[in-house]
Amino acid sequence: MVNRKMKQTATITFAAVMAMSLAACGNSNNTSGTNTKDNAAPNAAAGSGNAAATDAPSDKKVTITFQNIYPDPATPAYKMINELSEQYQKEHPNVKIELDTLNTDQQKVKLKTQAASKEVPDITIVNPAAQMKPFVDAGLFAPLNDMLEQNGLKDTYQEGLLDYYSFDNNVYALPDGNNIEVVYYNKDLFAQAGIAAPPTTFEEMLKDVKILKDKGITPLAIGEKDSWTGSFLFMNILLRTNGGPGFLQDVLDGKKTFEDPAFVEAVDAFQALVQAGAFPDGATSIDANAGGNIFKTGKAAMWSIGSWETGAIDASPVAGKVGAFQFPTVNGKGDPNEFMLAPGSAFAVSANSEHLQETKDFLNFFASEYPKKQFELKNAVGIGQKVDGDLKAAGYSDLAVNIAGLFNQVKGGDLAFDNTMNPATAQVHLSSIQNLFVQKMDSAAVAKEHQAAFEANK
Repeated sequence: MVNRKMKQTATITFAAVMAMSLAACGNSNNTSGTNTKDNAAPNAAAGSGNAAATDAPSDKKVTITFQNIYPDPATPAYKMINELSEQYQKEHPNVKIELDTLNTDQQKVKLKTQAASKEVPDITIVNPAAQMKPFVDAGLFAPLNDMLEQNGLKDTYQEGLLDYYSFDNNVYALPDGNNIEVVYYNKDLFAQAGIAAPPTTFEEMLKDVKILKDKGITPLAIGEKDSWTGSFLFMNILLRTNGGPGFLQDVLDGKKTFEDPAFVEAVDAFQALVQAGAFPDGATSIDANAGGNIFKTGKAAMWSIGSWETGAIDASPVAGKVGAFQFPTVNGKGDPNEFMLAPGSAFAVSANSEHLQETKDFLNFFASEYPKKQFELKNAVGIGQKVDGDLKAAGYSDLAVNIAGLFNQVKGGDLAFDNTMNPATAQVHLSSIQNLFVQKMDSAAVAKEHQAAFEANK
């Protein structure tokens, strides 16, 4: 629900979300144009990236490889990275930006291979905290402190957000977003199935799944070939069965084990969704992009995913038909205003880049222009930089305003499993949850498998 203030001003200011996530989770070591409507244009603290300190004219031919995870041409993110890259190349004829565009899991696999041979691209994508640490420990990423001080760029990021990408007082990556996980739903499909309102309890969600299934409608879109998608949904359930945030931190601190009743209960609830037929047939053979398109083409009633998809939904065939709600309580447990928190994937620079300064100059430009371009493309909800703009005046959708209202209700939450646990334990978890889509497992055995992996990889 959108609160009164949000309805009146529709101004996006998300710094409070990061403050809450830091409190809950702790610290892990277009160019602007004219707009005739009052307050419709966004303001970002940084000036144009063209003012980078070392951005002097040069005839030196430079190719910068930019690995990214924006593969879908229909999305605003794809348009953003292409338009900003083209703009920079026009202004710097000696620089070529070569985009290496992959889906999320493909990029993770490729980066691991590149890291093993110390051939990380000039700019790559990395996830925060535990997922970043091995790359930083191996000396593969360049510190970005100097570049962040140019043009006031550092001050454009929400307070505390850069901490998730920092080790030993050095910032090693610049985040693209700061999101929450929500459940998007297709209002037309709900109406066709005779469902009057989104579920507020897990029991209601299961009933809705069965109703939708009986009507021949896929209840929940997912692409579990990219195994993070199932884990992200599962962690919502664990957040509820645990009665609030902190389960994984308690495991790390030795206060709980994965064999705790809250974890076993979460596995049971997740399997209840699978057994009810909530997901598309062959979910583990569908990647995240294709899974999202099941929802965005009107073939699924719900999609549990990060708020970063708001702009893509508004650019899809279901635009205007979609609402969003908090993940419901589970067995009467949990607070709907506690969310899975998603400090975004981030842009890191290779420490071994042959064009280190030129790469930093480009990334400075890119990050400085990023909030303005995203606002222009109606994709600013959930970005990690400060943007003050009137959503309604700028033509944003009711869905975007709805999501902005949910940000205002965040009381705290948890980070994703693979952003919290070490990579070896996380991989066992991802494979274990993925397996639940294929076969029903004894929940106690799943819990034991997790605990064994944690003990083996401390």
